[in-house]
Amino acid sequence: MIARRCVAALLSSCLLAATGSASAQQSEWTAFHGDVGSTKFSNVQSLTPDTVGNLERAWEFHTGDVSDGSGEIPETVWSATPIYANETLYLGTPFYRVVALDPATGLQRWSYSSDSRLEALTQPALKNRGVAYWESGQAGRCEKRVFLGTMDAELHAIDADTGQRCEGFGDGGVLNVNQWNTVNDVFPFSLLQPPLVVGDILLLGWAGKDWAFSVAPPGNLMAIDARTGKLLWETSFIPEELIPRTGTANIWTAMTADPELGMVYAPVSSPSPNYWGGARKEPIPMATSVSAIDLRTGEVVWSFQHVNHDIWDYDTPSAPSLVNIVRNGQSIPALVQATKQGFLFVLDRRTGEPLFEIEERATPPSTAEGEAAAPTQPFAMTPRPVGNPLELPGVWWIADLVSFGQCSRDREKYLYQGMFTPPSEQGTLFFPGTAGATNWGGVAVDPRNATLYVNASRIVQLIRLIPRAEYEQIQGPEGGNEEGYSPQKGAPYGIHLTDWSNWAGMPCWEPPFGTFSAYDLNTGELLYETPFGRAQLKGFYGLQSWGSPTLGGPVVTAGGVVFLGASVDSRVRALDARTGQELWSDLVEAPAVSIPAVFTHNGVDYVVFAVGGNSILKPEVSDQVVAYRLPQ
Repeated sequence: MIARRCVAALLSSCLLAATGSASAQQSEWTAFHGDVGSTKFSNVQSLTPDTVGNLERAWEFHTGDVSDGSGEIPETVWSATPIYANETLYLGTPFYRVVALDPATGLQRWSYSSDSRLEALTQPALKNRGVAYWESGQAGRCEKRVFLGTMDAELHAIDADTGQRCEGFGDGGVLNVNQWNTVNDVFPFSLLQPPLVVGDILLLGWAGKDWAFSVAPPGNLMAIDARTGKLLWETSFIPEELIPRTGTANIWTAMTADPELGMVYAPVSSPSPNYWGGARKEPIPMATSVSAIDLRTGEVVWSFQHVNHDIWDYDTPSAPSLVNIVRNGQSIPALVQATKQGFLFVLDRRTGEPLFEIEERATPPSTAEGEAAAPTQPFAMTPRPVGNPLELPGVWWIADLVSFGQCSRDREKYLYQGMFTPPSEQGTLFFPGTAGATNWGGVAVDPRNATLYVNASRIVQLIRLIPRAEYEQIQGPEGGNEEGYSPQKGAPYGIHLTDWSNWAGMPCWEPPFGTFSAYDLNTGELLYETPFGRAQLKGFYGLQSWGSPTLGGPVVTAGGVVFLGASVDSRVRALDARTGQELWSDLVEAPAVSIPAVFTHNGVDYVVFAVGGNSILKPEVSDQVVAYRLPQ
C-alpha cells in the first residue's frame, strides 16, 4: 500500500469540515447519491402513493451535447445525477461541459466548457455521470465550487455562482490528474464519475480500459484538497510485487463516507485482464472488494473481498449504502454492498464483519491454459440474492421456437456449471452477465426502518476465450461496452462476449428480464420481488410480467414513493414503496439511465431526471433533462 500524508493540521481541518458538511447534505441533493452515505433517500413528503399520480412536467431542457455515433463524434452515454445545491441545478454532460439551471423553470443560468477533446480514449463512448459540489461555508468567489472530470484525466474547478474557473485550484482551475499515472500507463486516468466530497477533501477514483490490456495502471484512491488540488494521500490496492503483471483494481464508480467514523468506503474493481488471471494467481486481497480507508491518512482499516481471483469482471459496481440496523435491541452501524452477482453483503461498517452468515461454497475449476480458478467463493444467502441468480433461467420457448431450436442447442453446447463457471474456449454461459444483476445504480435505503430497495437485471451472456493466434486473425472492431471482442493484450486469450440470443436478437432465456425488490435489513427478509419495466425489441414492447434489464438506480422518499428510470422502454416511474407496484409513469426520449434528484426548492418538491440512454440497453440516446412536480 502507498500512502502519502498531508500535514496533520490540514487533514484535521478537513475532517472537522466534513462532519458539518455531511448533515447539510441530507436536506438537499448535493451528492451523486443525495448524501455522502449513498442512501438515495429524500426527505420530501408531499409525494405519496395518493398524490404522485398527479405529477406533471414542470419543464424540460436540452443540453445539445448528444451523439448517436454516426458522425465524427463518438456515441454519448449520459447517466448524470442532477445536483441541487446553492439554489441551482448543476449537470455535467458527455461533451464535458457544465450547465447550471434554475430549478423552478429550467432556464440556463450559465454554462462552462472544459474544451476537452471529444475522443473515446478509454471507453467505447463519451461518458459522464455528472459533477460534484463543494462549499467552504465562507463568502466570496470560488467559495462554492462545481467539479467536473474529463475522459482525458482533467479535473476542472468552477465557481458555482458564475461558471468561471477557480484559478487557485490546480493549474489555473484545472488539475492534471494524469500526473500521478506513472506505472503501466497504457491509458489515461479517465474521470467519468464525479469525486466524493467530504468536507474539504475530494476523493477520486478513475476509469480505464481493463478489458484491453493484461498489464495496466494499478488502481488507487486519491485524496485531493478541494481548495488547491494538492494530493493529500494516495492508496493502492494491488500488492507491489504483482504490479508488473497486472493492473486496475481501480474505483470507477461512486464511493461512500462516514465522517463520524472518519472512513471512506471504496468499491474496488477486478484486476486486469478481466477474464483470464493466469499471470496473477497469487492473492490480491483488496481486488473486487469493499474497503474502508481512513480519511486522515489513507491507511486501509479493513477490506472485504466478495470475489476470490476474479475472472468474470464481477467488479464492485456501486457505492455501498450506509444504514443502521437493529440487532437484539441495539443499533449497529452497517453498510450494504450490492454486487454484480446479485448478492447483498451486509457488514458492520466499523469492522467489516458480516452481519448475516456468508457461506464459502465450492465452485468449478477452469479449463483455460495457465488458469487456476479459486476453489471456493463467498455466497451471501441472507438477504436472498437479488433476481434469483443461482440458477440459470430456462430456455425461453418463444425464442427457441423462432430459432428452430437454436436456444436449446446452445444450452447443450456451451458450458454452465453454476455461478462462477469460468470462461472457456468452449464458450461459457455467464449468469449474471458482466453488466450484473446490479450495476453502478446501486440500492436505496430508508434509514427510518432499514428497508432496502433495488432494481436488478436478469441477463445471460455468452463468453468465449479465443486463443491468441486465432484472435489475431479476427477482423472487426473491439467491444468494451459489455459486449464484442476484447484483446486482453499480453494474455494467451482475447475474448468475445455477447448476450445469449437467437438469430432475431431475442433473449434465449426465459423472463423476467428485470426485477424490483424490497428487503427488511433488520431481519434480512425479502418483502417482495416483482418484474420491473418493459422490454423492447425492434419497436415491440414485451409484457409487463417480462420486466426489463435496467441501468440506473432508485430513490426512495419519506412519502413512501420510489422513483426509478433505468428500463429499456424509456419510461420514468414512481412505485409504491410498500408493494413495488407502479403508481405513475412518463415517456421520455431514451432510457433514463441516471439516478434522479428529488429535492425541495422554494417550498416545492421536484423530481428531475437526466435522460441520456445507453447502448447496453438500446441505441437511442438523448440530451433531455425533465423536471416533475405536483400541480401548483
